[in-house]
Amino acid sequence: MQSILVLHGPNLNLLGSREPGIYGKMTFDDLNHRMVEAGQALNVEVRTFQSNHEGGLIDQLHQAQEWADGVVFNPGGYTHTSVALRDAIAAITIPVVEVHLSNIQAREEFRQVSLTAPVCIGTVAGFGWRSYLLGLEALVRYLAEPK
Repeated sequence: MQSILVLHGPNLNLLGSREPGIYGKMTFDDLNHRMVEAGQALNVEVRTFQSNHEGGLIDQLHQAQEWADGVVFNPGGYTHTSVALRDAIAAITIPVVEVHLSNIQAREEFRQVSLTAPVCIGTVAGFGWRSYLLGLEALVRYLAEPK
């Protein structure tokens, strides 16, 4: 069975209460539960992790190489600022899909540039919590393709 890490960046632990007009009303725990259930339906193990700290996210990306087949990653605000996360994604040998709850292209100018997207296999944004689901489905299909 394949394994996928669903990795959440800063402030995503506040889902459901943080700016629900932008990020939705689904709680962080509900999102993780739905992702685990979606993984079961796709016959993959889903493990989740969240950190408000850049180094914790980098450590998880490095460690994922040892057990995961791929990563669904919402870098949160680090999307636009973190060269270190960009380098960590580029350094690992497993594919990463970047996801965002909101459409970052329709947001403030500083949010429209992703430093991490160019080293990911793809990006899904603007579909609320379903961005994670779509990212997971795309990653599972990507992994199933002959290389």
